[in-house]
Amino acid sequence: MKIAVTSASGQLGAAIVKALIQEIGEDKVIAIARTPEKAKHLGVEVRKGDYNSPEDLEIALNGVDKVLLVSGMDEPQKRIQQHRNVIEAAKQNGVAKIVYTSIVGDEINTAFSPIVQSNRQTEEDVRASGLQWVIGRNGIYIEPDLEYIDSYVKEGEIRNCAGEGKCSYTSREELGFAYAQMLLDDTHNGNTYNLVGEAIAQKELAAYINQVYKTNLKYTAVSTEEYKKERQAALGDFMGTIIAGIYEGINNGVNDVPSDFQKAAGRLHKSPLAMIEAYHQNHPTS
Repeated sequence: MKIAVTSASGQLGAAIVKALIQEIGEDKVIAIARTPEKAKHLGVEVRKGDYNSPEDLEIALNGVDKVLLVSGMDEPQKRIQQHRNVIEAAKQNGVAKIVYTSIVGDEINTAFSPIVQSNRQTEEDVRASGLQWVIGRNGIYIEPDLEYIDSYVKEGEIRNCAGEGKCSYTSREELGFAYAQMLLDDTHNGNTYNLVGEAIAQKELAAYINQVYKTNLKYTAVSTEEYKKERQAALGDFMGTIIAGIYEGINNGVNDVPSDFQKAAGRLHKSPLAMIEAYHQNHPTS
């Protein structure tokens, strides 16, 4: 059996490859990457695969039994066709099963909604593919908050427009483990799972970070409009708007969803505190 993981040079793809190696060994895992050199460190066979190139994907999926499609990072409208290129190449090669990494989120009310909509369209395309399928809807990663810790410390606060809204955070490591099980165990076929942990408010997030990092951060809530202006100034219009949209969604409650993680992974999701501790251990200089 051969399992291929697309976008394997990215952080989520790499986490899934590592989890699969733990389960079935490196001989059975194929990493597909637009720039193969960037996935060489994973220690498995690497094949070139650009989402914009059906020809690449056709060759990359040759002899593959199951494929994990990591959602692309391009603008929403372009992603739909890019993902279809992978689905089509899978069908042409007689791949038996496709697993897709989608996201939790609101399809209509925030600046993040166009990205959610494009993910929902690919979910439909995967379900209609004629292949066996499983879909995971990823929660928001906790890592970006921890990567940003130096800035938080400098500012003395975590500041955004999430307000009292709760967010069921996950981590790439937790997702890697769950997707490996979803690929390997065919009893998951035909299911759509919310891959999220326990839902917490920003105040709780700040408290957990303070506990692990010995910091003294407080949480400050600001309006969506104000936060959007701040993020646009820091990150540019496109990215600033998207980030504000994510936190607006949290405020609206769209990231407080029931978790299917235990069903998908066969074990409980790590607690927010445990995820922060694990990250801190692996990145001790933070």
